[in-house]
Amino acid sequence: MSPARPTARNTVLETEEHQALRAAVAALGKRYGRDYMTRVVANDGHPTELWAEAAKLGYLGVNLPEEYGGGGGGIAELSIVLEELGAAGSPLLMMVVSPAICGTVIARFGTEAQKRAWLPGLADGSRTMAFGITEPDAGSNSHRITTTARRDPDSGDWLLTGRKVFISGVDIADATLIVGRTSDTRTGSLKPCLFIVPRDTPGFERRQIAMELQAAEKQFELVLDDVRLPADALVGDKDAGLLQLFAGLNPERIMTAAFALGMGRYALHRATEYAKERSVWKTPIGAHQAIAHPLAQSHIEIELARLMTQKAARLYDDGEDMAAGEAANMAKLAAADACVKAVDQAVHTLGGNGLTKEFGLASLIVASRVARIAPVSREMILNYVSHQTLGLPKSY
Repeated sequence: MSPARPTARNTVLETEEHQALRAAVAALGKRYGRDYMTRVVANDGHPTELWAEAAKLGYLGVNLPEEYGGGGGGIAELSIVLEELGAAGSPLLMMVVSPAICGTVIARFGTEAQKRAWLPGLADGSRTMAFGITEPDAGSNSHRITTTARRDPDSGDWLLTGRKVFISGVDIADATLIVGRTSDTRTGSLKPCLFIVPRDTPGFERRQIAMELQAAEKQFELVLDDVRLPADALVGDKDAGLLQLFAGLNPERIMTAAFALGMGRYALHRATEYAKERSVWKTPIGAHQAIAHPLAQSHIEIELARLMTQKAARLYDDGEDMAAGEAANMAKLAAADACVKAVDQAVHTLGGNGLTKEFGLASLIVASRVARIAPVSREMILNYVSHQTLGLPKSY
């Protein structure tokens, strides 16, 4: 009897609740699958049916506080949801942004009014929020962010001016959590702050960026031209600075790792099933080590990356922000590399069939690169580990 689809058999590392969550989400993903997502993209639509069902089952808000309609879990649970949907071929990329980044930041640092206004909707899927940090000139250097916020001395309103690029899902999001910088009156230096900018705010303009990437979530360039926001648009304490920012960036890295793990598992499953059935001489091609060993290596690398992802999620949920930062970066790098290798080997295993629409793997060649590039490049992660972990000097 052939073994079943590779799954996370972490009977020691995962609780029974986590294992049950994996099984339930996997069943949901199977009902939609890669064909569903392909149709959505072909029709220039959004996976609204899957999003709505995942929300109804409580999966989208599993990490948010129960008192605001969430499941009371953490990033560990939310990353399981995204990984299993991805392994079924139907990942929801906006999960990385809306509940993981924005929901986490508001839950940890938002005012009571902001929590009541946004968290129930983010939890039940009726509202979504995008996240805007990347800028055309700042690149990987977040200290060069030029989007600035200043107070109107007469009204107390905030005025935001700047540009953002590669911001996902702005067209469907009710608001975007924008990272800007305000002047510190004590030092005169600029410090990061986060603002909730509703989609139809005057002066808040968007332009879709044409992408080779085939995904339901579109990418946008944003222009903020003296966007006027009320005083309560500021999330949390204006002096909290980097603490609030990294409260969202660490979950983003963990969720990106989960996204990559799911995609890698999906590609590996398609390749192994093909290798079991496809015969060129007298035996299935999977009997030959030239095919079998690279697939086995990919499985090992995916499993190793999952272990680091679980560690990062556990550290974050336990409130160990510094340790979680290191682990989240490592998990993201490991999962991204494992995903790229798995997709490449899957396409190679299928040969010409790997480039056909019928098997749905060719489009993953581009998609698999996303986790290597965003939200931070693998080179910047290596910089982080060399400086922060190994104590090596900086070159910049």
